[in-house]
Amino acid sequence: LLHVGEPDEPRRCVAPAGHVAEQRLDPVLIDRCAAALESGASVTVSATVRGTDRAVGTLLGHRVTRQHGPDGLPDGTIRLRLTGTAGPSLGAFLPRGVDLTVTGDANDYVGKGLSGGVVTVRPDPDGPADSGTQVIAGNTIGYGATSGAVYLRGVVGERFAVRNSGALLVCEGAGDHACEYMTGGRAVILGPTGRNVAAGMSGGIAYLLDADPATVNTELVDISGPADEDTDYVARVLHEHAERTGSPIAASLLADWPTAAGRFTRILPRDYARVLRVREQAAADGLDAAGADEKIMETSRG
Repeated sequence: LLHVGEPDEPRRCVAPAGHVAEQRLDPVLIDRCAAALESGASVTVSATVRGTDRAVGTLLGHRVTRQHGPDGLPDGTIRLRLTGTAGPSLGAFLPRGVDLTVTGDANDYVGKGLSGGVVTVRPDPDGPADSGTQVIAGNTIGYGATSGAVYLRGVVGERFAVRNSGALLVCEGAGDHACEYMTGGRAVILGPTGRNVAAGMSGGIAYLLDADPATVNTELVDISGPADEDTDYVARVLHEHAERTGSPIAASLLADWPTAAGRFTRILPRDYARVLRVREQAAADGLDAAGADEKIMETSRG
């Protein structure tokens, strides 16, 4: 916007030719979600999103947390249905109860710090590309996410799931350094990856379709075929991914399940595997959560 007027006159804003001055998107979303914020009523909001709209949903999520506490709202209380191109940090720090879907694409840092919410990005159905080749979102997806889920129908950039510590993150191909420094959560990649997968990965589990072992950094992790419980879990994820995004990749895999299950590779950090074994034994011994944690600490101390 341009400021016009004489030096001593009150300034007024005018839009350059061809540009329409608009209110930022998040205040609009907050206003239209007033019933959910005040009483927890279910609401659905449709709107257009543009690349200049940054951190869409974050201010709304702050209101949810401030008014309803750290546990947020029941899943799907607030449904945001946006169309267009989202700017950086779509759904950053989104709490439980907010379900955000973009039909179009998104920039970097989708789901940064995700805290229980759900973010879905799917391509425009009238677009020319298919999900196996279309770039749907940028770099550093799910950075530092603690809970919730991200479903991306398409290929993403570098450092997918970096520092993920508790969320489920799904995409259909990724660039270099996927799952870097993961400490928890799950990552499901339904397509090719770049180099250096799982570098510094100390927790969580990743499932890669048709993985190339040469791309995996095995300094801290082991790669193997999925166990029965893994294939059951991945099948559930694929059902949800297909339902949310209309993914033809997920639908094709499910149509040939369980044969397609053998195409997945599990990436599991060695230290995390030991923790899981201790937890299973603690549960078998009837220990509560505190007892299990103590057993894990004893094991880590040797």
